[in-house]
Amino acid sequence: MPNLLSLSRFPMAAAFVVAGSPARIALCVGASATDMLDGWLARRSGPTRWGALLDPVADKTFVLAALSAFLVDGSLSTAQYFIVLARDFAAAIGFLVAYLVPALDPSSFKARASGKFVTVLQISLILMVLLVPVWTGWLVPVIGIFSLLSIADYTLFLHRQRLAVRAGTRR
Repeated sequence: MPNLLSLSRFPMAAAFVVAGSPARIALCVGASATDMLDGWLARRSGPTRWGALLDPVADKTFVLAALSAFLVDGSLSTAQYFIVLARDFAAAIGFLVAYLVPALDPSSFKARASGKFVTVLQISLILMVLLVPVWTGWLVPVIGIFSLLSIADYTLFLHRQRLAVRAGTRR
């Protein structure tokens, strides 16, 4: 069931791109609700390897689709778009580094609290663009600051992991 809920965010992302404002609000609320519900169900029944991969991909797909729709329709500038997605680009690069560097284990590249907080801010931005567009002016820099903190957090995590592997005390 949790995986089906995660999978439901893919068609929601596609629908968001073509929908109008009232439907976009419902889709954003629906995507957020399925994310919370699938996480709750996964914690109760035990997460699966497939679900651990599927959930963040579904989240990122929805956020990317929504932000891209806003870029195309002019609700976000190109600079705002890249500021809001900076953490996601850095995480993708970090995952590739973890995959390519033999001393690192990409399976340990898991969600961290700082990254989850940025995702909450991104979803909040999507809702703000739809409900109170004037608030995006202050929320984008806030997301940028927390994205930098999240990037530093993930980078330090990978660095500590690499040092632990070298010392033979892998965690």
